[in-house]
Amino acid sequence: MVRLSRAETQERNRAKVLSAAREEFGERGFREAKIDVIAERAELTRGAVYSNFPGKRALYFAVLADLAERAPRPATPPPDAGASDVLAAFARAWVARLPLATDSDSADARLGRDLLPEILADEHTRRPFAQLMRVNAILLGLALERRRPGRRLVRVAEAALTTLHGASQLAAAAPGFGEPFHIVSACAALLNLDLTDHWPATPPIVSQARATDEPWSPPPAADLLTGETVRPGDGDGVVAVLGLHRAAAFEEAVRAGADVTAVLVTSDPGELAPLARLAVADLRSCLDQAITPPDRPRLRLVCDPNGDLAAAAGVTAVSDATETAVRVEGGRIVSRAEGFGACHAAAVGSGPARSSGG
Repeated sequence: MVRLSRAETQERNRAKVLSAAREEFGERGFREAKIDVIAERAELTRGAVYSNFPGKRALYFAVLADLAERAPRPATPPPDAGASDVLAAFARAWVARLPLATDSDSADARLGRDLLPEILADEHTRRPFAQLMRVNAILLGLALERRRPGRRLVRVAEAALTTLHGASQLAAAAPGFGEPFHIVSACAALLNLDLTDHWPATPPIVSQARATDEPWSPPPAADLLTGETVRPGDGDGVVAVLGLHRAAAFEEAVRAGADVTAVLVTSDPGELAPLARLAVADLRSCLDQAITPPDRPRLRLVCDPNGDLAAAAGVTAVSDATETAVRVEGGRIVSRAEGFGACHAAAVGSGPARSSGG
């Protein structure tokens, strides 16, 4: 019998806990689920469950994030669709996963039913979730802009996501309510509205970038937008290390024309990191059915629960308020900025500061 290493044993136990928790949450819902029962299903101790997940809510978010990230990738959408077609396809993908009146008591329906109530119950989760929704609106808006350049379409995306999240809540509370075709049509029609969506040439608060010359040797990481393993900052561009209270700030660097890697960090990786993964994976599953990856912005989005990427960028202590951005050129960090406006500053700021020794 092959003896597993400690890391392999931990990974196997984590997978067993996730599988057992999915069954328990699916059968009983989050509120009625018991950690002791999850441990029994996984054939582990209660302590083994808590050694992998700090609490029941963290485990719940991790189960949902794992399911969302493992969802089958759809067929490639048509490459020549217009912005309204993209938004309609996105909305169709969203409403297609809503529970019908006939399956309102299914395990899948029970599994996700308590997500928003749990987020709403605590400011600790509510504030990061608000930023993650802004991140999703930016991602959808940028995708739409690829097919309708010349307009910022983030507010259109916000309105569409508001409509679709409302449809999700009604589907949970009143299964079968609402005609899916009308929801899709309403979302597509939002592109015809003038929502006065203008991006300022310069953000109201801008940090000063300072020139530097530091090594850049980041570890590989999973891009939340594609699921692929990448080495952030392989090419020239901006790497933004952002706490979950500042997650949407990467748009400043995108609007300044930089190639961007947004690295999400948090002071509570056990609970908030899976929430971030879940929010982006939910969006990605619908975006994949609406627009081809090459048509999306040149943007990478990475969750960094252990702070490894942040440390590579010179950020040794992270919190949910972290906002640091560095510019990478030729495999070196050539400038950095911290605080509000750091992403814009790094995108447009100082160039290389090479030493005389090269």
